[in-house]
Amino acid sequence: MLFDITRSELVDLFGEERIATLPATAFPPAAAHTEGARLLQAVGAPTGTLLLRQPDEDDGLLPLVQDVVHIEDFADAAPGAGEWPVIGWLLNAHLALDPVSGKVHALDLDEETVVELHADVSSLLQVTLRLQYLLERFTFSDDEDEEEADFERLDAEVDRIREETSSIDPLPFQDGETIWSAVSDEIAMGQRF
Repeated sequence: MLFDITRSELVDLFGEERIATLPATAFPPAAAHTEGARLLQAVGAPTGTLLLRQPDEDDGLLPLVQDVVHIEDFADAAPGAGEWPVIGWLLNAHLALDPVSGKVHALDLDEETVVELHADVSSLLQVTLRLQYLLERFTFSDDEDEEEADFERLDAEVDRIREETSSIDPLPFQDGETIWSAVSDEIAMGQRF
């Protein structure tokens, strides 16, 4: 685990009702006992920016990548990527957990690309927590003359999150093209998720 994150930390920041989890039984056998599955079950993620995938109502399982996209359309997909469980949704991408490496991959539907987005699930939870908390607590002043200064403060907070995350896991913000880069740019411009 790259980041130490606990359920009590999330509950303290967002409240119990704002934390989504995935049951251990939702994961296929190859992923059920991984650190990533354990974190998504025991710790969870704050709702808002990131949407965790709900297990199928009939069989209680998360869909596999091959169930939600035509994996052959994704030229850069790793062998076996079709068997990865889809754990969430972020902007226009499915998030999938590679149970072997523990990495979280983004399958961008528009670009038909598969990108390593996080070195592990703790990184996914940390970025989600930090950006969602920023959205929750940041306030703009009531003074219109302070609008530019407010946006500068917001931009500085987003930059700090990017830098601190990248010092431990460079994948989420590795360039201006990642999904988290797009989300953080939107937040810096005042977008709420």
